[in-house]
Amino acid sequence: MPAVTVENPLTLPRVTAPADAVARPVLAVTTAPSGFEGEGFPVRRAFAGINYKYLDPFIMMDQMGEVEYAPGEPKGTPWHPHRGFETVTYIIDGIFDHQDSNGGGGTITNGDTQWMTAGSGLLHIEAPPESLVMSGGLFHGLQLWVNLPAKDKMMPPRYQDIRGGSVQLLSTPDGGALLRVIAGELDGHQGPGITHTPITMIHATVAPGAEVTLPWREDFNGLAYVLAGRGTVGAERRPVATGQTAVFGSGGSLTVRADEKQDSNTPDLEVVLLGGQPIREPMAHYGPFVMNTREELQQAFEDFQKGRLGTIPAVHGMSEGGL
Repeated sequence: MPAVTVENPLTLPRVTAPADAVARPVLAVTTAPSGFEGEGFPVRRAFAGINYKYLDPFIMMDQMGEVEYAPGEPKGTPWHPHRGFETVTYIIDGIFDHQDSNGGGGTITNGDTQWMTAGSGLLHIEAPPESLVMSGGLFHGLQLWVNLPAKDKMMPPRYQDIRGGSVQLLSTPDGGALLRVIAGELDGHQGPGITHTPITMIHATVAPGAEVTLPWREDFNGLAYVLAGRGTVGAERRPVATGQTAVFGSGGSLTVRADEKQDSNTPDLEVVLLGGQPIREPMAHYGPFVMNTREELQQAFEDFQKGRLGTIPAVHGMSEGGL
């Protein structure tokens, strides 16, 4: 599954929680319902059914795929607006093109992350390149929405393209896990993603039978989403499997363990670990807008309808030499 890896994790810096760190208990384990997004690509809604007080500052997360497309099948999203938050698109396998109404965008592929701060608003589109549509192929990724505090909701839009090779790679004392720090900090090791709201985002690959206990900021919340495989979470070893999210309580460390036996198509436990400093502000969320009040939501819709979030480039979708 993962595009960014190393042959021997023991060559990497190793992290572990202090012996006196208070273990975070597991408050709940939820199962993500399946659905479709954009032009019809399959997703799992990772945070469905979880009380927002345990998610803050995260809003939602979709696991896109894992799906093997036949030629002509790859799908994306149509042009759509955003305001008031950040979208984090992490491509594990496959390729996605981005374009926005400000002329920004780019291509992300195996192990890359695109961090888009929508801020005051823009229009954007995410789609597979024409070559992938023609050939078909594997597609798998995540999209995470991160809230912005009121003071930053109307900031100018910004992009960060985080290449897979720039993520901070770490391991555990026995080398049983590969930790990819995409954003934030873990045990003094900083990931490349620059965040307005303090968060940590890690993609961990845990070998069968291995256990990971990581230091975790006590002022952060704690979430673990299973991309693939089976294992347990917490010192109490609550079972988790593909498509499930574990919600942790307070404490200074969190634990994830991979089962000794995994399915043949999933050699390891693949899990995304998320932590963030809660914003604790009122949230008004509808569709592609995340604001603080209903009045601000209404203003966002009005600005969108009047073209204040930008216009779709006229050349989009026209092939060379097209009519």
